[in-house]
Amino acid sequence: YKGRCYHIEVVIGEENQYIAYVAYPLDLFEEGSVTNMFTSIVGNVFGFKALRALRLEDLRIPTSYSKTFQGPPHGIQVERDKLNKYGRPLLGCTIKPKLGLSAKNYGRAVYECLRGGLDFTKDDENVNSQPFMRWRDRFLFCAEAIFKAQAETGEIKGHYLN
Repeated sequence: YKGRCYHIEVVIGEENQYIAYVAYPLDLFEEGSVTNMFTSIVGNVFGFKALRALRLEDLRIPTSYSKTFQGPPHGIQVERDKLNKYGRPLLGCTIKPKLGLSAKNYGRAVYECLRGGLDFTKDDENVNSQPFMRWRDRFLFCAEAIFKAQAETGEIKGHYLN
């Protein structure tokens, strides 16, 4: 159960650059989970410190695996309706730094982003319920930030919690 490099090509005209073709057994990935697949492939490979530079150029997903994806529970129209935003792109960001902030400071970052003009903010994929920032505390501070930003801007705002 590991990835296998099955072909390597030299990049013509480039010194020490190669194209590597890597295959993974489907059993490594949770069925229906795009998040699990990308975290497993991109997170693990790009975190490999022996590589100085790396770029993912192509990803081929077998039809049998892609058929397990349910798709989102609803589309962009539902998000636009919730935020009452039409005729323009929705503007949002992921709160950074993703780890190490207290729930109170995380809520402050959410407020500043929303007050500054963003429509929504979201948790980074690594943010869950760590000892330094429990989910319930983060929820309460983010809710406070949303209500405050909405009151000050007159606009509907949002935050996507993990």
